[in-house]
Amino acid sequence: MEGEIQSGVIMDLLKSWQPGLAAFGLQLAAAVLILVIGLKVVNMIRRMIARSFEKIDMELSLRRFLLSLIQFVLYGIVIFMAAERLGVKSSSIIALFGSAGLTVGLALQGSLSNFAGGILILVMRPFKVGDYIVCEDGEGTVSMIGLVYTVLQTADNQRTVIPNGSLSNSPLTNVTAQEKRRVDIRVGIGYSSDLKKAKSIMEKIYREHPMILRDEPIDVFVDELGDSAVMLGGRGWTETDNYWRTRWDILEAVKIAFDEAGIEIPFQQLDVHMISNMKEETERS
Repeated sequence: MEGEIQSGVIMDLLKSWQPGLAAFGLQLAAAVLILVIGLKVVNMIRRMIARSFEKIDMELSLRRFLLSLIQFVLYGIVIFMAAERLGVKSSSIIALFGSAGLTVGLALQGSLSNFAGGILILVMRPFKVGDYIVCEDGEGTVSMIGLVYTVLQTADNQRTVIPNGSLSNSPLTNVTAQEKRRVDIRVGIGYSSDLKKAKSIMEKIYREHPMILRDEPIDVFVDELGDSAVMLGGRGWTETDNYWRTRWDILEAVKIAFDEAGIEIPFQQLDVHMISNMKEETERS
């Protein structure tokens, strides 16, 4: 008798729950359908955006980051829609994401500054991998541009890691941004040396150097009348990759040619007059 009563109670409960269970089942099925279709749509959108980024030749690091960010946002929208279909209030989801975002932001203030700097560098492109840059924190060839740090390879093969926040908020010089550079040198000669001859020698060295561009102007001029020397200046253009080799060659050639022509390159001198027995000399006078 008791068993029959318990069975009847269970059946009554199931009957009372049936409308709710059916409604929940429909909501669950709709949420799963939203997830399945939504994920397929997200993947399709991601592929379309990826092809667009490739066509405009976007930086690889920035491309990967933006694709991941877009995919994350789209996934969040799909999950948000599915959760709302199950009856989860949208205000609760927004509050949860807001508090989580605030907590992460406060914990990662410095990293977020570097992250924002990395985005600016990748978007604005003040330099790219392979460029030689000079900044407050060092100089070298850019070997990697990350979202948080940029890595430089120095001339003596050291690795310098610089936060992107520092690079994006301070002046820097991209030495190799242009295809050609001007080779400037300054050489001092003695006041008694033949000025016209020295200028002629410097101009000849510039014009005969194989790495100096022939279609660019070459100038040799008096740059300054110093205390102990007449400063001559020379200017010519070369390809950026050949800059240092060309500069070193011209400096060496000028020194050798001036020595052969008897043109003095003065150096700083200090004349010291020794006065002995200063007191005795003063008394005699």
